Formats: sequence, C-alpha cells, structure tokens
Amino acid sequence: MARKKKELPLLEKVTITDVAAEGKALAKVNDLVVFVPYVVPGDVVDLQVKRKKNHYAEAVAVKFHEYSPVRAVPFCQHYGVCGGCKWQCLPYTEQIKYKQKQVTDNLTRIGKIELPEISPIMGSEKTEFYRNKLEFTFSNKRWLTEEEVKEDVKYDQMNAVGFHIPGAFDKVLAIDKCWLQDDISNQIRNAIRDYAYEHNYSFFNLRSQEGMLRNLMIRTSSTGELMVLLQCKIVEEGELDLMKRLLTFVAERFPQITSLLYVVNNKCNDTINDLDVMVFKGNNHIFEEMEGLRFKIGAKSFYQTNSGQAYNLYKVARNFAGLTGNELVYDLYTGTGTIANFVSRQAKKVIGIEYVPEAIEDAKVNSAINGIDNTLFYAGDMKDILTQEFISQHGRPDVIITDPPRAGMHDDVINTILFAEPQRIVYVSCNPATQARDLSLLDAKYKVMAVQSVDMFPHTHHVENVVLLEKRG
Repeated sequence: MARKKKELPLLEKVTITDVAAEGKALAKVNDLVVFVPYVVPGDVVDLQVKRKKNHYAEAVAVKFHEYSPVRAVPFCQHYGVCGGCKWQCLPYTEQIKYKQKQVTDNLTRIGKIELPEISPIMGSEKTEFYRNKLEFTFSNKRWLTEEEVKEDVKYDQMNAVGFHIPGAFDKVLAIDKCWLQDDISNQIRNAIRDYAYEHNYSFFNLRSQEGMLRNLMIRTSSTGELMVLLQCKIVEEGELDLMKRLLTFVAERFPQITSLLYVVNNKCNDTINDLDVMVFKGNNHIFEEMEGLRFKIGAKSFYQTNSGQAYNLYKVARNFAGLTGNELVYDLYTGTGTIANFVSRQAKKVIGIEYVPEAIEDAKVNSAINGIDNTLFYAGDMKDILTQEFISQHGRPDVIITDPPRAGMHDDVINTILFAEPQRIVYVSCNPATQARDLSLLDAKYKVMAVQSVDMFPHTHHVENVVLLEKRG
C-alpha cells in the first residue's frame, strides 16, 4: 500500500522580509526560513508550503493580504509562468539595492576576507529590450497555465515555440511577446511560428526525440546587423526542402537579416558546437563595435548579452588592470577575445586562453580586423593549457584578467595563478558566490583592493562583479 503523502502546511498572514538567491524572497516563521518566488519585501501573504526541510521550506503565495509599498506592476504577459525576469515585481532601484547586498553578503560570508569599501553598482541604462541574443525552443507539448487548465481551455494547436518551463524539460510556454530583445525578435519568431502552423510543420518532441523544428536563435547587434539560426532534425526525404522553404519565407519577409543560418541536428541535445553551421543567406557572422573596435560574432561565439553594459564592464576591468603599455597580460577564459583585444592598446602583449576552438579563431580574426598584432590565443581546457611550463615558455604575467564560467576556477588554475605571481589580478564573475570561494584561496598572497558590480541583467538576480587584487608585500 502506498504511503500517504504528508500534507504540507498553509502559513497565514506572513510578512516577506528580504530578498534571497535565485530571484526568490524570504520570510521567517518562528525558526523556519521560507523561500518564496514572485513576492517582495513588505508583502503580507498566505503561503502554501510545497517543500519542507528541517530548517527551511519552499512555498508559493496563494493569497495577498497587503501589497508592499515598493512593489512594481509586472509589464510582461508571461510574468510568473515562463520563469524569467522574476524581479519585474520590484522597482529597478530596489533591484539594484538588493544586488549590491547580494554581492556584499557573498564576499563577506563566503570569502571571509578583508574588503575595501565596495563601489555602488552600475545600473543598466536599458531595462527592457537590452539583450542581444535569445534562444527559443520548438515543442509539440505546449504548456498550459493553471488558469488555462482550470478554465478547460482547448487549443486546436498544441505546438509551441518559446521558453522551457522551469522544472519541466519537455514543456514549452508559447511566447507571444518577450521584452528582453529588440521587438524584431518577436516579429521573426511569431512569423516562423505562424508559417509552421499554416504548413503543418512538425515541432520537436523532447521525450521521443521526434519532429523537425527544434530551436531558434536570434542575435542583434549595436551595428544594426541581425543573425537568425534555425535548428532542425532532418531524417526523412523532403524535410531538408521543407526547411529551406521556411528559410526562403524568412529571408523574403525580413530582408534586414544579414546572417541567415541553419543547422541539421539529429542528436539528443541542442548544442551545436560539434555541428556544421550552414549559411542560407548573407554572412556567417555579425559584428559588434566598441570604442572603434569591431568584434566578429559567429553562431557559436560567446558575447556578453547586454552590449551597453558589456562596454561598461570591460572599461572597469581595463581600469582595474592599471596598464601603462609595458605589461604582459594573461586573459583567461577569453571567449572571442573581447577583453584581450579591448585592453591590448594599453598593454605590451596579451595572451588569451579559451576552451572553445571556434571562439579562439574568432579572437584571432578580431585582432586581425582591428590591426592588433600584440595578442596570442590558445584553445584548450584552462587547467591543461595554463601550466607552469606554459608560464615558463611565455613569461610571468604582470596582470591576469580572468572571467570564468559560473562554476568559478578549477583549483589547478588557482594554483598556477599563485605560481605565476602577477602583480595584479582582475577577477570578473557572473557568480559572486563562487568568486568569493576563489578569492579566499587567493587571499594568502593577494589583497582585494576594489570591488565594482555591473548590472547586466535587469529583472533577474544575476550580476557581473569585478574584483581587483594586488600582490601582498
């Protein structure tokens, strides 16, 4: 006989007191810490507990008794369902305040190191339509909201293109308008959707791995260029012709697209790093510009998704590096060499290291098209490339700039940095928690001299944080 599931409590008239990680807020009920999405400090709510552990619980607000005076009205019709932009209910000034607190708390509680006064966070001038890249998923399993289920809404069309629902990998919320990217993105996605509906194209089944249309990536740039990449599974005769008919429609409907690409992906995942990207029309790349420098961006290239704030971020990193023109700089996790090329005019030599070979090729091209001849780039796993032998061959760096992924730096990389003994380290991070852990490992030899956060992602809890470390003694 199946064990009866324990009924979880309803907590009544609870006051939300603070903002927590992952875009959630928190409240305390006796000694229990409760994490709640889509509420803000000052809200008084009834909470239905969904998951309970010894010292914390996760809950959802089921009734509002009082709304916080700092609450904002969410502007997106998909708010609260798609899982993104969770802080739309917070005014932007409040978001900035809590992001600053998040950085400070992580560095002090996790890092446990001596810190200078932390500079005020640099907010984003644009809080809507600020992203230069979005990816949408096609699925034959349209997600129905609770309201649609309760009202027993019946859709003739259960295919959808949009975003994955958090916690449901095979369900996709149909997106009509997203406020993250220039509205041309909405126009292109919806036109492709309508054409696919009208011509009975099959949408991907993420469980059975069947169906033709899989993924859509759209990139915009400050130069006005536009990239569209359609990803499809092609297994039956005639499907490639169907895809090209769809691409022809897109090309004719949106002549402003400068790079129209496609990928045939018959794998079980949507990654394209190991696949050939085919050009249907235009170029295989677009360009970004910054201080007169041009950066080539291909379909597989990484580039900061908020172009305006990326410029501010790189200026902070360059300023922290304190370059005079005589320094050897190592740029770790260089991506397409944006930071490396950005600081190269103020350095004697810059060496960039990155895992993705295609990104390194873009980095080399970016140096060439900008007439930069004092950079070198190497592709490979950071812990395998950045070794004591590598440093012996290329020289000890005066400055190391590092911008690792969210997981932070591998212990071997940190140990090699300590062996290299640069005078300054500029640590750029999208995760202050793992950054704080790494800073504590560097603390014996390096002192934190400055901290500056740059908000790249309005309406989310994410922030980019730049820390300057200088060698002790």
